[in-house]
Amino acid sequence: MTDTKVPSRVFRGAKQEAEAARAQLSTPQTEHPAYRLAFQDMEFLLREDLRPVRFQLELLKPSLLLDEANIASTFVIYGSARIPEPEKAEVLLDLAQDDKARAIAERIVAKSHYYDVARELAFHASQFPDDLNGKRHFVVCSGGGPSIMEAANRGANEAGAESIGLNIVLPHEQAPNPYVTPALSMQFHYFALRKMHFLLRARAVAVFPGGFGTFDESFELLTLIQTGKIEPIPVLFYGREFWDRVVNWDALVEEGVISERDLDLITFVETAEEGWNVVKKFYEDRK
Repeated sequence: MTDTKVPSRVFRGAKQEAEAARAQLSTPQTEHPAYRLAFQDMEFLLREDLRPVRFQLELLKPSLLLDEANIASTFVIYGSARIPEPEKAEVLLDLAQDDKARAIAERIVAKSHYYDVARELAFHASQFPDDLNGKRHFVVCSGGGPSIMEAANRGANEAGAESIGLNIVLPHEQAPNPYVTPALSMQFHYFALRKMHFLLRARAVAVFPGGFGTFDESFELLTLIQTGKIEPIPVLFYGREFWDRVVNWDALVEEGVISERDLDLITFVETAEEGWNVVKKFYEDRK
């Protein structure tokens, strides 16, 4: 019995079965959609009542890919898709056709240095060593798009590290920025599942100036911490002048809709080094 080998499985695998199904004889029965294997039937998978299954698949696939890549934690960087690097921002001034457009372009140019800050911050985070089990930490994660998101993936790339891009299907044509690691470039249909994956492994989040999307992502994070749904993590808001202009924090306290201590969830910073030091100190104090 010492030479006896027990097979690890006796059922044929799904991939093997799928190949056999494709090679089957053509008859009126086999050609009808009803005969397709359920997991090969795109019309079936895209039915309205299959939404819960699609939710599950969109939750599962990125989780498996990140597990297989030994990614234990991430450093998430949020920010506008409309704040390019300084050289490209200057072009907006040349394209401005009236005073209003020029004023907006000037504000974009004034914020464009945050592209370089995000790039440098990602560079710092990407140099964090693996743990003793070979797990990777503070792997840079962005929305995979242009501008601030591109800066994040670019900084990681310049550090010789891989980085994640969580893109989403939109009505207008778009593509992941070229600095996202291809094996970690993922596409989502559901905003909710994408936002969940942003935060499941996040151990630090940097929020750069942005619009509706950035507000949505960052305020959901603050709500989760405020309500105790997740443990506190460092939340860095870059550009105090911008945030104080677009959000009246004191008014929220004065109106009684948040408490003054809720503002302590946010750390306002300006430089990459300052932000990275906040993250390091946060975890050093918890040893």
